[in-house]
Amino acid sequence: MINIKSRLMLMNFLEFFVWGSWLISLGGYMIVTLHFTGGEVGAVYATMGIASLFMPALLGIVADRWVNAERVLGLSHIIGAGLLLWASTVTDYRLFYIIMLLNSMFFMPTIALNNTVSYIVLEKKGFDIVKDFPPIRVWGTIGFIVAMWMVDFLGLTKSPMQLYISAAAGLLLGIYAFTMPGCVPIKVDIKRNFISALGLDAFVLFKKKKMIIFFVFAMLLGASLQITNAFGSPFLDDFKTGYADSFAVKHPNLLISISQISETLFILTIPFFLRRFGIKNVMLLSIFAWVFRFGLFGIGDPGHGLYLLILSMIIYGMAFDFFNISGSLFVEKEADIKIRASAQGLFMLMTNGIGAYLGGTISGWVVDHFTINGVKDWQSIWFTFAGYALILGIAFPIFFRYKHDAKALEVVKH
Repeated sequence: MINIKSRLMLMNFLEFFVWGSWLISLGGYMIVTLHFTGGEVGAVYATMGIASLFMPALLGIVADRWVNAERVLGLSHIIGAGLLLWASTVTDYRLFYIIMLLNSMFFMPTIALNNTVSYIVLEKKGFDIVKDFPPIRVWGTIGFIVAMWMVDFLGLTKSPMQLYISAAAGLLLGIYAFTMPGCVPIKVDIKRNFISALGLDAFVLFKKKKMIIFFVFAMLLGASLQITNAFGSPFLDDFKTGYADSFAVKHPNLLISISQISETLFILTIPFFLRRFGIKNVMLLSIFAWVFRFGLFGIGDPGHGLYLLILSMIIYGMAFDFFNISGSLFVEKEADIKIRASAQGLFMLMTNGIGAYLGGTISGWVVDHFTINGVKDWQSIWFTFAGYALILGIAFPIFFRYKHDAKALEVVKH
């Protein structure tokens, strides 16, 4: 019989395999195969931000009050699989947008539900969540990378078949989730639960000037993440005229997957950087990492400049991890113990909700602005994004006043 840790590893693997099958390559499919505009591609990616504003909270309440969490997880993936199959047959933008919005509404909550099921099952079996969950969760990142590689090696980065692969994995996970140990709802005050889940009771943090500034920057940085998710693959595909036989053009997902590998490695360095430089400086490093992430895309190419593209992928790990994790620790330190959970919810709402929506939408406008007669000026596009990050990097230390306290950080850690 397979032990429960192995079963949870498989669940986490499939959870992110579903996402990795299309998240990075769908932009290329929409632009090259469906001939969508940059604005349309950005809007489709922004659906994840819209869904993140309310759906995780709503389905979280369902799992808290009425239906076992593993069943909500399973049913969400089964519905999502059906929607992806439908999307694979659609070429009209408006209908495609609606389907992907519905898919985001059911998929985005599963990330939190996957964690919830993992926590409950581990706790029931007597495991230490803090110690035992991270090695299980890393299989999610592995699943994401494996999915990207599969779609790449099968030559499906510009094909609707990537949605079939995701749907198949989603259906499998949907059925598999129903076989997990029962995560029975615990009766709670629904009004309190709804407010806490949305992070609304954490709005008291906005009474502090430094928290207002922090959350504004969190939102603006959250916008950066969607930019390369949406346009990294189309950018590499546009090199096919001069570099058709290059590694980057033939295997865009494989190249981009270095970003996810880097992400897992940079997580391990965070304790050192936090102790050495403090939360504010680590977040500042993240902002300037975004400057280099975009800037290196602007000057790199699949030929002699391939090393610049690879360096950009490596830097992504610092850009993504350093702000998200350090920011989460900052919120944990500043929030009252009674509202810590909802404060984290507010942080996620600002970054993955509003920030992701703005990033998807505005980046699409920028791409369209620099597209003339169907030809995209990618260097101007990436330099615009780099300039955006540079402005944030200059403004952040000026407006965000925070003194590093190593002892306080140790308290948060323990």
